[in-house]
Amino acid sequence: MIADAGQVQAWRQLRVEAAAASESHRATLLADQSQAIRRAVLTMIDGARAGHIGGDFSVTDILTTLFFGVLRIDPAQPAAPVRDRFILSKGHCSASLYATLAFCGYFSLDELGTFMAPHSSLNGHPNRTKVPGVETNTGPLGHGLPVAVGEAIGTRLLGQDSRVYVVCGDGEMQEGSNWEALMAAAHYQLDNLTVVIDRNRLQQGARTEETNALDPLADKLVAFGCEVREVDGHDHLALLEAFTTPGAGRPIAVIAHTIKGKGVSFIEDRVEWHHKVPTAEQVALAAKELA
Repeated sequence: MIADAGQVQAWRQLRVEAAAASESHRATLLADQSQAIRRAVLTMIDGARAGHIGGDFSVTDILTTLFFGVLRIDPAQPAAPVRDRFILSKGHCSASLYATLAFCGYFSLDELGTFMAPHSSLNGHPNRTKVPGVETNTGPLGHGLPVAVGEAIGTRLLGQDSRVYVVCGDGEMQEGSNWEALMAAAHYQLDNLTVVIDRNRLQQGARTEETNALDPLADKLVAFGCEVREVDGHDHLALLEAFTTPGAGRPIAVIAHTIKGKGVSFIEDRVEWHHKVPTAEQVALAAKELA
């Protein structure tokens, strides 16, 4: 897979336009991009007849904000030594990450049509050896944040002015490995690390608070040494502010309150859509709502 020069140029132009725009226009540009990514995800999951559409749609606005407004990256040089790092710890939502990377130009948009097909690079979980822009393999829950802590320590040791962003699912925060990682992040005062929690309050089979309650989540994160910011995870401007406001010598934890299945009325906040695949009629209805 190689960078798509035309798409990289389009990504650069959109970033420049968004940065120079008024706040209302910037929000519109990012919202339009998010809807394009959701439409691509719908097509991918319909084609593969597999995927995790609910979590893909809840995290889309977070990914759009990061890749089109925050991360210091160059899709034409995905392994540039000095770059910001992004890790999608909730790797089962790979479709949204792949679509985002394609719209940035890491590879052709046409590749999205191979999602989960035999011999495709776009596996159900991201693979760093196959997909440019993927920093580490993810899928087993509770692993992305510990890797991100290591990346943050590594970039500091190299003397690089790089930030590391990692997105975790809220159900994933029930994994003890994440809390061990946060203790280490606070111990090493990793102010170059931002942990984003996709707080859609649903996980496979039930609500998070019915399965293993997380609240008061913000208090717990503060107790583990984080600077906590809570935002509407579908408000691009609020996300931009949360991601770019400097911290004060501690790791930053952004609790992004989202709606699982955001954008499609019959999928939103419905537990059965964790990895349910829409019928042909539902695909047509969803496409109409995302138009």
